[in-house]
Amino acid sequence: MRPIGIDLFAGAGGLSLGFEQAGFDIAAAVEIDPVHCAVHKFNFPRTAIVPRSVEGLSGAAIVEAAGIGYRPVDCVFGGAPCQGFSLIGHRILDDPRNRLVREFVRLVAELGARTFVFENVKGLTVGRHRAFLDELVTEFSDAGYDVRIPWRVLNAGHFGTPQHRERLILLGARKGERLPDYPDPTTNIAGGRNRIDDLPDGPTCADALGDLPDAERFGVLVDCDAVKTSAFGEPSTYATALRCLTNDAWHSGYAREWNPAVLTSSARTKHTAISRRRFCGTKPGSVEPISRFFKLCATGVSNTLRAGTDGARGAFTSPRPIHYRYDRCITVREMARLHGFPDWFRFNATKWHGARQIGNAVPPPLGRAIAGSVIEALGIVPTRTSRAIALGDAALLSLDLSGAAAQFGVDAPPSRRDRKSGATKRKQIDIERERLSGQPAYA
Repeated sequence: MRPIGIDLFAGAGGLSLGFEQAGFDIAAAVEIDPVHCAVHKFNFPRTAIVPRSVEGLSGAAIVEAAGIGYRPVDCVFGGAPCQGFSLIGHRILDDPRNRLVREFVRLVAELGARTFVFENVKGLTVGRHRAFLDELVTEFSDAGYDVRIPWRVLNAGHFGTPQHRERLILLGARKGERLPDYPDPTTNIAGGRNRIDDLPDGPTCADALGDLPDAERFGVLVDCDAVKTSAFGEPSTYATALRCLTNDAWHSGYAREWNPAVLTSSARTKHTAISRRRFCGTKPGSVEPISRFFKLCATGVSNTLRAGTDGARGAFTSPRPIHYRYDRCITVREMARLHGFPDWFRFNATKWHGARQIGNAVPPPLGRAIAGSVIEALGIVPTRTSRAIALGDAALLSLDLSGAAAQFGVDAPPSRRDRKSGATKRKQIDIERERLSGQPAYA
């Protein structure tokens, strides 16, 4: 029987996928943003979605939603937002803005999880923020859990992902259980950045994107995000895995029923001629000086892909890099390739939502490596399954905030994108501003 995992702060499901590929069944995913819930439900149709905040949510309610009865929860994982830092002399965890971290600890204990994985930003490990981690370790200890010390920051580029992306990872286990070890790196970061001796080079941007047809070849992608095509090129070893062209590509996860002849998550972006000229003149591996967009290098790795802000804080999209071959920003699918998501994995059809879902996610190859160490500590041998499952209703991918909220029967969180002026009107204004100034507003 496969071990059970529960994803808190699940987003679109980067950690869910990594844990599934390592051999877990993801019994439940808790996520407050209904747009993310809809995408998670499409990609993981057998996982129970709990579309609400963790605040006030009981472990018993999660178990009931998951339908697992008295089966043990083998791992709880997720990345709780932590934003507040109190004045000297005050406990950082007592800051109200860090309440979600305490909720994570509480739910780990209430669920009686055998292990947990807590992920967050690298910045928590430096300066005064280290006091936060000390308090968090104590909080887990008081709840009956040991934490692997010293904690580590792991780089996705050292686990087969063509992206420089560092995340703090805390590994813990219920007292009396074996503590998981940190996984050993398997690759260097191609291009010489942040290298580890005696490891093979990892995949490059060209390995990730070279076989994908240029989205600008397809006029239909102006108004939608998918097109059927035979224009895929010869894939690299890395791309072959993400296209699931071999049985090993599914790892210990479930195969999905999907159509590999459809290029998805590839809605086009409009750029002015001025912007394109600047993109063309930017040296690969450097930053375009006006837009501050990073231009990918074919033989290197991507910079860290970021999410931007959510709707409550203005709905600003973090800049997507410039393609190394084409004078445009990369598509959501190209972001997904750089993040280690397979091609069957879909995102919201709106570029802003899709890019945010990727930027918020833990790259699945890194999640899979971490989950593999957890399974080893649990004494479980991963099993592969020949069972394929159908993906969810594609209509879930086109839901806006209000539509997704209605889908799950919850209130829509506040969003500036839904204000009276409307996102479309603002976009038209910003495109005109770009035309006049030569500085890109949307990418």
